[in-house]
Parts: sequence; C-alpha cells; structure tokens
Amino acid sequence: MFSWERLRLRKAAARYAAHGWPVRPGAYLVGRHTGRHQRERRFDCGTPGCPTVACHPAPFTGDSVAAIWREHSYTVLLPTGYAFDVLEVPGALGRAALLGDGFVAARGPVAVAPGDRWMFLVLPGHGVLPELAAQAGVVLHGQGSWVPAPPSQQFGGRVRWELAPETHNWKPAEPYAVQALMLDAIGAGPLATAGRRTTWRAVA
Repeated sequence: MFSWERLRLRKAAARYAAHGWPVRPGAYLVGRHTGRHQRERRFDCGTPGCPTVACHPAPFTGDSVAAIWREHSYTVLLPTGYAFDVLEVPGALGRAALLGDGFVAARGPVAVAPGDRWMFLVLPGHGVLPELAAQAGVVLHGQGSWVPAPPSQQFGGRVRWELAPETHNWKPAEPYAVQALMLDAIGAGPLATAGRRTTWRAVA
C-alpha cells in the first residue's frame, strides 16, 4: 500500500491507544483485483510460508505505535476482553439495536465490517443471552480474540464506525441492554413476546 495508507492506519492506532484501548498489528491486504499482473488477494503477516489467507495477528517488534507501523500498512486490531468485549452480529440485528428505544446504557461504539457485520463494543466479562445466542451469526469476542478496527481494509472494503467512540465518550455499552434491544426489536425477547418493550436507563 502507499505510504498515506500506512500513515492513516498509524494515526488511527495511536488515537485508540491514547484513549486506553489495547491495539496490535494485523496482517495487511495484498494482491490486486484486476490487471495483467493480477494475483490472489490475501493478508500478509510477514511470516514466510504463513498459510492463513484471512486477516490475522502479525508478529511485531517495537514498543510504540510509531515503531510498529513504520514499514507496513498493518491492519489495526483491537484485542478484546480487556477494555471491552465485542458483540458481533448480522446487520439486521445491529440496525435493530440502534433503532430500539433504549437510553444511554444501551449505547456505545459500533463498527461495521464488510459483509454487513456489526460490532458493538460492550463492557467485558459478560455472556450472551440465550435468546440471542440462538440467533444465527452472533459471536462474542472476549479474551484471546480481536476485531479489525476502522479504517482497516478487509475483503470487500473498509471497516467503518457507525457510532464513533467519541459519541459516547469512548465508553463501551452495557452488554445486556444492547442484547435486549436487539431481541425486543425483532420480537424474540421475553418482554417482546409478552407484549411489552424493553427500556434501559443509564446506570447511576
């Protein structure tokens, strides 16, 4: 990638780190879609012979964002299970949550990845409600996992913010408030089936 792309990613990584979010480099997208020299699009972590084609963490040296992103346009990865967990859901559930009638407790940063995958940053250490776990495509990223952060490139486009971190002062959302809004909006939650809607208020 051109140097402007590397600088853009480095700036984003530095911004996340400055707000106390853990960051680490991920493999970067290489290859071309078209042209005489077309080759397979894949993610390159710099390890010779690495068989992983999809996005994955990259080995790195250096103890600062500036040092790590000095040479390559690494994907910006956010390790989960520390400052926040990430509830990743299909777009239908994600949009339903944002259209719900919850208050600030159910609001926090939300990123959208190519493929219409919505990623809600929530307080760490909590599980998934059984009704939501039964929905297809729901993934909870906790300790030992990670997600790609905006503005990183992925297959199909860039990761972007739907709700930027500063919108809610860089604070993750209440996980069960978010989940209840999703279920309520699609009519799968216990309150929705009982004819009542969920209303969550901010924790004092």
